[in-house]
Amino acid sequence: MRLLMIGDVVSQAGCEFLRACLPETKRRLGADVVIANGENSAVGNGILPRSARHLLDSGVDVITTGNHVFRRKEIYPLLEEKGPVLRPVNYPESVPGHGTFLYDGGSFTLLVVSLLGTSYMEPLGNPFEAMDRILASEEARNARFIAVDFHAEATGEKKAMGYYLDGRVSVAAGTHTHTQTSDEQLLPAGTGYITDLGMTGPIHSVLGIKPECVIRRLRTALPTRFEAVESGPCRMDGCLFELDGETGRCRSLERISILQSPSEGLQAHHHR
Repeated sequence: MRLLMIGDVVSQAGCEFLRACLPETKRRLGADVVIANGENSAVGNGILPRSARHLLDSGVDVITTGNHVFRRKEIYPLLEEKGPVLRPVNYPESVPGHGTFLYDGGSFTLLVVSLLGTSYMEPLGNPFEAMDRILASEEARNARFIAVDFHAEATGEKKAMGYYLDGRVSVAAGTHTHTQTSDEQLLPAGTGYITDLGMTGPIHSVLGIKPECVIRRLRTALPTRFEAVESGPCRMDGCLFELDGETGRCRSLERISILQSPSEGLQAHHHR
């Protein structure tokens, strides 16, 4: 089974670029399932029903999120539907939504887990203990494959989680920093790992935001309204994982970036 995981989709530009290149990318790579982090897919941050449906209609099968998931109250009813739009599993049970989704691929089942780190992030439930509870569940036992989107700030926390889950999940992929890392690897017990998948959105930006907004904030320390870049060339970052149907482990993985060049159109970059 081939699983494509896509880094944080940012605002309208990211959504539109994903729609423009995902169908062909999915076909070319032979991806059976696509997971994308959509917590920044709405204009003005967060995720809205409209942006979630845009991603799903564009070929995404499951949407994971992170610390911005509850910024827009309009998404709460969709989170409650027990469908493929997730909030991190280690939020309190009293908040809207759910953190896992069992994807039925016909010949296989894939349990997708959305998980939030706590180092320099929200003071939520311990993500390591949350994963222990999930992996002990009947839902996990019934899944052939398990993929985790660990939305976290600290590289060390992500690395530690990768090794903690090694051999217990098929894939442990990080999101949140919007910067693709070059450390994709097969861990010793067969889990596919990458510290950060990257970003889907404008190339000439600071994590999808207009550079002048971020520079003003960092130079002056004054409150600044961040505005997303909504024009110019974009990129779609992610990683393709090939999973073994008998063992549930990862056989190989390939980091990808689809870049939009104003003069040459789309350019695909693969890293093995």
